[in-house]
Amino acid sequence: MFEVLVFVYENYYAGDSCPEPEHLERKLNAVGFESEEIHDALSWLQGLNAAARGSQGFAGGIQPPPPEPWLREPSPTSIRIYPSNEQVHLGAECLGFISFLETAGVLPAPMREVVIDRAMAAPGAPVSLEDLKIIILMVYWSFGQEPDALVLDELCEDAVARVAH
Repeated sequence: MFEVLVFVYENYYAGDSCPEPEHLERKLNAVGFESEEIHDALSWLQGLNAAARGSQGFAGGIQPPPPEPWLREPSPTSIRIYPSNEQVHLGAECLGFISFLETAGVLPAPMREVVIDRAMAAPGAPVSLEDLKIIILMVYWSFGQEPDALVLDELCEDAVARVAH
């Protein structure tokens, strides 16, 4: 599934250029991805679109009442508590990376929640750090934002190949 997501991101990262799901499915079949992988990825992307719209206060064409201010933007001193099912599915490495991005100020709370939602919808437990990084890129994409250069470097660079200075 993640190979399909990477292909979609690399080819359609300019959000408006992504074709409709039926057309995208045909393109992915033509490239050679397996039907099950395509179905899983398209289902995951549909969930991403719903989660991103919901976090931005818009769901299904009907404007819901605005959430309480503390829910829209938590206090800077608030702490996200991860229940045991999230701890198991995400694993210590992914939780640490999410915390790193939050502390660096590049992953606001609404985006963090979408990242967690989509990571929980991903297969495998715990989710690998490489897969989490793909999820984070996809969440930035769904919010119509591009991560700054340092964040993009952190998300795309292979940590094993890094040389310590």
